Amino acid sequence: MCGAKEGGLSLDGVNVAKEAVIQGQVTREGEPVGNAYVRLLDKAGEFTAEVPTSASGHFRFFAGEGQWTLRTLAPQASPVDKKVHAAVGSVAEVTIPIA
Repeated sequence: MCGAKEGGLSLDGVNVAKEAVIQGQVTREGEPVGNAYVRLLDKAGEFTAEVPTSASGHFRFFAGEGQWTLRTLAPQASPVDKKVHAAVGSVAEVTIPIA
């Protein structure tokens, strides 16, 4: 048995009690999208961070508490924005479908 959450990223080594974690997967027609980018924008819409998705479409941010916007950019797709709330002691799991 592996330590990974079913269908998601492993939280091994992450002290969730002390972190506000935003993580998830970018998909297109139910399939993972690698080589996309997910940007973390603050509540004013200002750029804070950006990560590429893995081959399995996964991404993770360690963020401050509060409201955030995830902006997904992928080849041959329009940008997709998704609001998410981060809180210390929890993991915000997000699936971002793109067209």
